[in-house]
Amino acid sequence: MKNNRKNNTQHKKLPVLLHIMGWIILFILPQFLFISDSIWDKRTTFIIFFNTLIYGIIFYVNYLWLIPRLLHIRRGLLYFPAALTFMILIQFGTLQAFRTLFPPSENDKKEYNEIVKEEHHGKFPGPRRMGAYNFYITSILVTGFALGLRYGEKARLREREMKELEKEKLDSELAMLKNQISPHFFFNTLNNIYSLIEINTADAQTSVLNLSKMMRYMLYESEHGNTKLSRELEFMKNYIDLMKLRLSSKVKLTVDLPSQYEDVDVPPLLFITFIENAFKHGVSYQGNPFIEIKLFTEGSIITFNARNSINRHVQGTNPQVESGIGLDNVRKRLALLFRDNYDLVIEETESVYSVTLKFDAIKASLS
Repeated sequence: MKNNRKNNTQHKKLPVLLHIMGWIILFILPQFLFISDSIWDKRTTFIIFFNTLIYGIIFYVNYLWLIPRLLHIRRGLLYFPAALTFMILIQFGTLQAFRTLFPPSENDKKEYNEIVKEEHHGKFPGPRRMGAYNFYITSILVTGFALGLRYGEKARLREREMKELEKEKLDSELAMLKNQISPHFFFNTLNNIYSLIEINTADAQTSVLNLSKMMRYMLYESEHGNTKLSRELEFMKNYIDLMKLRLSSKVKLTVDLPSQYEDVDVPPLLFITFIENAFKHGVSYQGNPFIEIKLFTEGSIITFNARNSINRHVQGTNPQVESGIGLDNVRKRLALLFRDNYDLVIEETESVYSVTLKFDAIKASLS
C-alpha cells in the first residue's frame, strides 16, 4: 500500500513539474527570439509577458482541446491542419492586438521604414518576416511540447492501467485457487471427524471446535490479502491437533514450529496443502511410518519442510505426485505471488517424500 501511494504521488507530481518547466521555457524563449532593439529598450517587460500569454494560449489549447479531441480518437489527420490554422489565426490576432497595445511612435515608424527599404535591397530579412519566423518556430516548439507531454501522460496512464489489470487478474486467480483449496480441505477434514464420532465422541467434539476455528480463519482472515505469520502458525497448529486424533501410536509425528520469530506478512493457507498431503500419505500400518513438519525463520526468511514416509506397496506408484489439485494450486499460487522470489524443492525416494519451501517474506511482498 505504501509503494502504491508513493507511485501515485510521483505520477501526480511529474505532470505538475513538466507544466512548470514549460512555463519557464515560455517565459525565456521570447527573450532570445525577440529582435526589435528599439522596442526592447522601451517595453521589454510588457512584451515578454504578452508573448508568454500568447504561447501559453497555444500550449493549453493544444494540450486541453485539440490533442484530446483530434489526435487521441483516431482522427489524427485533422489535428495538424487544425493546429496550423490555429497558429495562423493566433498570429493574425496577435499582430492586431500588438498594434493596439503597443502603437509605434513616429520615431519607430521612421526606423521601420528605413529597415523596410534596406530589406528590399536584399541586405537582411525584414522585421515582419523575422517576426513571423520567430512566432512559428516558437509555436511549433510549444505545440511539440504539448504533444510530448500528452503522449507521455497517456503512456504512463496506459502502463498504470496495465499494472492494475495485471493485479486484478492476479487477485482473481488467487481467489479462485483459494476457493479450490477450501472445499478440498473441508471435505477431507469432515471425513476425519466423521470417523471419530462413533469411536470417541469427546474427541469428535474437540475436532468440531478446532474445525470451526480453522474455518473462521479461512473465511475471514484469509480474505484480506496477506496475514500475519502468527495467525498462520496458529492455524497450522489447530490443523495438526485435529489430525493427531486419528493417528495410531505407530505413526511417529514430529512437529517443530518456532516460538520466537519476526511476525511478518505471509500469504494465507500457503503451507496447509503440504501438511495435508503429509498426513494423507504418511499414515500407514506397515513399516515405520513417520510425519515431520518443521518451520523456522531467520529474520524475514521462512523455511518450511514437510517429510513423510511412503508405503508404495499399499498406495501405489508416485502417490503424492498424483495427489490432485492441492500441489498444483500451491505451484500456481507461488508463481503468482512470488514470481521468482522463492525456492520450492520436492524430493522423493522409495520410502520418503520431502517438500521444502523457502522465501523471503519481505522481498516476496514487493514482487
